[in-house]
Amino acid sequence: MANLITIPAWATWELVNVALIVLTILLTVLFARSIDHILNRQFIIVSKKMNVDQTSYRVVRHTAVASVYIFGIIVVVNLIPSLEALSITLFASAGFAGIILGLAAQSTLSNIISGISLAAFRPFRVGDLVTIRDEYGRITDITLRHTVVRTWDNRRLIIPNSVISEESIINWSIEDPTVNWPIDIGISYDSDIDIARNIMICEARKNGNVMTLSQLRNYHPDIKKEEVISVRVRELGDFAVILRLLVWVEDRDIAYDNGCDIREAIKKRFDAEGIEIPFPYRTIVYKKDMESN
Repeated sequence: MANLITIPAWATWELVNVALIVLTILLTVLFARSIDHILNRQFIIVSKKMNVDQTSYRVVRHTAVASVYIFGIIVVVNLIPSLEALSITLFASAGFAGIILGLAAQSTLSNIISGISLAAFRPFRVGDLVTIRDEYGRITDITLRHTVVRTWDNRRLIIPNSVISEESIINWSIEDPTVNWPIDIGISYDSDIDIARNIMICEARKNGNVMTLSQLRNYHPDIKKEEVISVRVRELGDFAVILRLLVWVEDRDIAYDNGCDIREAIKKRFDAEGIEIPFPYRTIVYKKDMESN
């Protein structure tokens, strides 16, 4: 009978330990992905039945997934003898290690704390339209580390939570989504302001996205009729009288395009009615002419 190959006991234990480590890593990844998928599906189901805050739900979901990975890392560390001994040493010198770890992870911890703060106080939520750093876009995700903003031209701004929590942000969606949008147009000093004002108000009323008095009173019960569409003389400029048309629209998302359409319609009416939109005039005086005079 052939001699059987004997495996030392220490080698068998090492193989079992390696297998346990690999199995733990695989189970951790699988369990984390399963938790993420289950929570995402649960949110879709619950949101159909009741009003669930998407922002807080996303933070809870990211926290749960991060907790699974942290637990898996702790288990793997305990399965590796050298790392286990190292962890015991670190715990024994927790004061010094805590200082080093705190300095190294200061930015990460700041982002995590800011992310939890954003979820708790909710200055903006997932889906809100915001303007930050002169960039206009929609909040698409809030993680424990960063916030994602999809801009109007489909770019993605990845802003650390510690940074965005200190920024001044215009939230166009919070409480009242309606917007009183300004449209500035200059007319010449020879043009009749009243005629120009009537044309601007008339073209604004023709636009289907401009809110009527009845629509606006659903949001602002005390608003007056003359405040729905108004034209004011904003500035007496160097070469033009600047008129500001103020119109109400349902949300910021359509305000810009709607303003462009109204501005184009007013330009065409001004051309037809003889209202001049002036361009800058410059008088050039040559030095030799001044000397001759």
